[in-house]
Amino acid sequence: MMKKYMVLYYSPMSATEQMQSASPDEMQKGMEPWFAWQKQWGAGIVDMGMPLDNSHKMNKRGEMAGDSHIAGYSIIQADSMDKALEMMKNHPHLQSTEGAEVEVHEMLAMPGM
Repeated sequence: MMKKYMVLYYSPMSATEQMQSASPDEMQKGMEPWFAWQKQWGAGIVDMGMPLDNSHKMNKRGEMAGDSHIAGYSIIQADSMDKALEMMKNHPHLQSTEGAEVEVHEMLAMPGM
């Protein structure tokens, strides 16, 4: 049975900062490795995801600006964590900037959902 995994992309630079200095042509060219990754893993890619920015945190006391370095997400599916990690080994994000990281979380089934 295939399991779903949430992939979080960490970067020392926000997605907005990365995109500010890139022309539309450079942004399109930068997406080519992502599309190649998507093609390589086919049905294993449930949702390519999107860049993330402008984070805010909330707790019982209220809201505050976030300090997260999460730059984006994807949702993938694989039959095991080992396979999910294999899918991420040569991911384009890891080549994007010094300090880029990927974190993979297994998405657990909720009873009744």
